[in-house]
Amino acid sequence: MTYATEPRRNPTAWAAFWVGLVGLLLMPIPAFIGFFLGGGLSLVAAVLVVIALLKGLARRGKGIAPVVFAGIFVLLTWGGISVGGGIWW
Repeated sequence: MTYATEPRRNPTAWAAFWVGLVGLLLMPIPAFIGFFLGGGLSLVAAVLVVIALLKGLARRGKGIAPVVFAGIFVLLTWGGISVGGGIWW
């Protein structure tokens, strides 16, 4: 059985990727602006990461790469916020 005709697309993964990237880029804005914008977007991205990961695993791993990068963006955003990014800088 061949799966060559099945597209390698996971739109939820790409949504998580872009939302996570925007959240990471907005996180350093000081005076709690980055905390709310970047942190809020990273929470949305985290939910999208879980959904996209489950979809990708159900499709035998197709479209997993953007999910991995989105998860990294989310972790970097949370790490930046935990050391004061978006709050005091």
